[in-house]
Amino acid sequence: MMHVPFLNLKAQYLSIQPDIDAAISAVMESQQFILGEEVEICEKNIAAYSGATHGCGVSSGTDALLITLMAEGIGAGDEVITTPYTFFATAGSISRTGASPVFADIDGQTCNINPQDIKSRITKNTKAILVVHLYGQMADMDPIIAIAKDHNLIVIEDAAQAIGAEYKGKRAGSIGDYGCFSFFPSKNLGAAGDGGMVITSDEKKAQRLKVFRGHGAAKKYFHEDVGGNFRLDALQAAIVSAKLPYLDGWIEARQKNATQYNLLLSSMDQVTVPEVQMQRHTFNSFVVRAADRDALRNYLTNKEIDTQTYYPLSLHLQKCFASLGYTEGDFPISELASKETLALPIYPEITTGMQEYVTQCIHDFYKSYAS
Repeated sequence: MMHVPFLNLKAQYLSIQPDIDAAISAVMESQQFILGEEVEICEKNIAAYSGATHGCGVSSGTDALLITLMAEGIGAGDEVITTPYTFFATAGSISRTGASPVFADIDGQTCNINPQDIKSRITKNTKAILVVHLYGQMADMDPIIAIAKDHNLIVIEDAAQAIGAEYKGKRAGSIGDYGCFSFFPSKNLGAAGDGGMVITSDEKKAQRLKVFRGHGAAKKYFHEDVGGNFRLDALQAAIVSAKLPYLDGWIEARQKNATQYNLLLSSMDQVTVPEVQMQRHTFNSFVVRAADRDALRNYLTNKEIDTQTYYPLSLHLQKCFASLGYTEGDFPISELASKETLALPIYPEITTGMQEYVTQCIHDFYKSYAS
């Protein structure tokens, strides 16, 4: 029996330890912990990498979403269309502004929002479309941008799982009005704690974001708006900047691991591997569709293989959103995904032997299940 962790951050740290330690030491020497030069460098680096002209470092990926909505004045009585199949922060940020999340179902192959379902959800109260690039693959952006232009809507890209992903030559976060990233440690580009960033190529929007980041004050102690304390720590910014040169190599390793999984699982009717539709899938997660998913996950756990379910309950069925009036059956593709999807370990340092063990255990489960 072999233990296969879902993620191994220690292995990543040890591989680049001198760079990380030097970045931390530089911040400690400077004693500049809140905003400052390290944050400005990180903002420029991430914006340039992602194909935008401005970056605004913030305290988390969740706050990246929240600050964009606040900066656009979205609030009570407004509606924002998004997917019901994503991490809670997407819809939760909409609700925190006082606006209502309006869900549109997903594409059954990619689990990203279905552009065709967005059209039917638009009302006179719709102010924005919040698109999620799930698992490291971008949503189909051309029709989404066309819909937004037709209805004068803001487009926010939740690219928390997709930094470096591409759609027709454009990087995640650079197509809409805003792109939001998370530097949560488990992401392809992770900090040593919470952190996030918003990118944009609109200078006025960038300036407004930075005002809202510091309690809505363009000038210290003078507040034109009510913002928040959304500042990115210099330590986290320095660590992200130190890791950024390695990101493309880590993405390539994840893509290689995905190819290996595809080969090892190709003979199985009970497991469907992810469909790559867009140009550059970065595989933040390798998510399969599996028959009898929960029993399979329990079996793998007993074999010391760590997995995750992204996501076990579609957002429209969460108790906190009961007031929105959705019921089971409203988004059947999302609901089916919540019963079938299973994320396998795919971090860059996973070995071929580990992947072979994972897939052999999956084969063994279905052999015993069939018998």
